[in-house]
Amino acid sequence: MQFHPYRRQEAVAYAHQWAYGRNPAYYDYENIGGDCTNFASQCIYAGTGVMNYTPTYGWYYRNANDKAPAWTGVIYLYQFLTRNKPSVGPVCIEADLAQAEPGDVIQLSFEGVGFRHSPVVVETDGTGNPEGILLAAHSYDADWRPLSTYEYTDLRVLHITGYYDWQ
Repeated sequence: MQFHPYRRQEAVAYAHQWAYGRNPAYYDYENIGGDCTNFASQCIYAGTGVMNYTPTYGWYYRNANDKAPAWTGVIYLYQFLTRNKPSVGPVCIEADLAQAEPGDVIQLSFEGVGFRHSPVVVETDGTGNPEGILLAAHSYDADWRPLSTYEYTDLRVLHITGYYDWQ
């Protein structure tokens, strides 16, 4: 298995293309719990081109009824990306806001009880200041939205370091 760099520009280009629309290749979960992590997964996939088809614990999407929990679930995406053992697919580390880069995901907690939203970073000024971090998201569709405009109580930066593949 080989480790490859994350193609951040491709993830961000995808985010801009679909921030206010829905790619017909994917189901829209907006009315059944939200579409934010589905959108974040699509962006990450655009920057990696690989999925992990391990039943239950992988990260993949075949259709609305055949997907891994990590594709659409905030906590499950976090668990998959931060896994300890190398396996096919993207990986990340939790980072400070100043380390956030375009293509990363920032998960937000709104009531202080668990994380509920997964917007994608599309631009950052590198200071770690929430005004300088711009996001794209579904479920409250947005593009170029400053992190500072969200009313969150906690956040975690999922800094994607790259991805594993068999090639």
